[in-house]
Amino acid sequence: MSLTEKRTGFVARNRWLIWTAGIVVAVILLASFMSRGGAVLVRAATAERTTIRSVVSTNGKVEPLENFEAHAPVATTVKKLYVKEGEHVRKGQLLAELDDAPARSDAARAQARIRAAESDLSAIGAGGNREEVLTLESQLTKARTERDAAQQNLDALQRLQQQGAASSAEVLNAQNRLARANADLTLAEQKQKSRYSSPEIARVEAEKSEAEAAYAAAEDTLNQLNIHAPFEGTVYSLPVLQGTYIGAGELVLEVADLSHVRIRAFVDEPDVGRLTPGNNIHITWDAIRNRIWESTVTAVPTVIKQHGTRNVGEITFVVDNHDLKLLPNVNVGVIVITSEHRDVLAVPREAIHMENGQAYVYEIVNDELRRRDVQTAISNLTLVEVASGLVEHAQVALAPIATKPLHEGLAVKVVR
Repeated sequence: MSLTEKRTGFVARNRWLIWTAGIVVAVILLASFMSRGGAVLVRAATAERTTIRSVVSTNGKVEPLENFEAHAPVATTVKKLYVKEGEHVRKGQLLAELDDAPARSDAARAQARIRAAESDLSAIGAGGNREEVLTLESQLTKARTERDAAQQNLDALQRLQQQGAASSAEVLNAQNRLARANADLTLAEQKQKSRYSSPEIARVEAEKSEAEAAYAAAEDTLNQLNIHAPFEGTVYSLPVLQGTYIGAGELVLEVADLSHVRIRAFVDEPDVGRLTPGNNIHITWDAIRNRIWESTVTAVPTVIKQHGTRNVGEITFVVDNHDLKLLPNVNVGVIVITSEHRDVLAVPREAIHMENGQAYVYEIVNDELRRRDVQTAISNLTLVEVASGLVEHAQVALAPIATKPLHEGLAVKVVR
């Protein structure tokens, strides 16, 4: 390829770059030429009255204000689903059934243990079961009969001894018989009154308490396996399918009252001090253009914490969501209006200069710059409120087209 062809190809490939470079050079030469003529090309703006807002912009996340999560209490199968995601439900409505056969079996066993323990406690209170009670009564009756007979025999022998008809040995034997009969009677009475020891009674009572706890746990599991809506709301999450197996603790569904939602927003540490209760808040969501939800700051952060790479203060506020457009877990834009001044004089931020803590602007008067010291108030991303030092409709310099700095008395020419 010849040198001429190479040059032609280069020009063709970089035509727009060459044109752009030419335009830039022309602008610079024009500015230099006019500067040599005594006038610097500048952009300008007019001080006008407007409404200016100072805002803190951040991000936030939507949360349900009142939320219910149903989790599987045990590993089981989704037996039946009665609702779909997004469906509105009534308080107490049955939403889903999980397989509860094992839980019902556990409840039945626990109930049987309770009845057995109650029966044992009843027997303890009565001194034993029916057969044991009858046996003890029979033994007690026999012991009383033997005691009475021994007493009568002793009395008779003592009378005979007084008459000389009975010996001392016979009386002593009768006394021993009566003593044995009294001992047998006392033992029988003790058996009837306190047949069971304290440890035995405590063991049976503990068995009953354990069985009652097991039954309560089984009943609780049964209640969780049959899921009802605790309040009126919307099923906004339903990650399971009917007939599928789910593990213990796995999420079955979520229900929330979405007529009002909570938004959790994170304000960077330098902006936290600008927040005050009552600040208006505007919320936007990229999914719905030209829609603004409103709320207010109810409480300012009391602690700064780490959130990713940011040091932030956390604020939460409630938003009216009667049309249910804001969905849980979506990310939204949050604008906190920290102050708002209406009908105030404002200039672009670019017009404000600072020197030793004093703000000033360059007013354009008869195509020359005049420095005007000003007092500023609130500002936003583009405008600064001028509280004093400048009159309405004054024309202020923004920035020169060339690199020549602005100064008092500089001759300028405004370009549009």
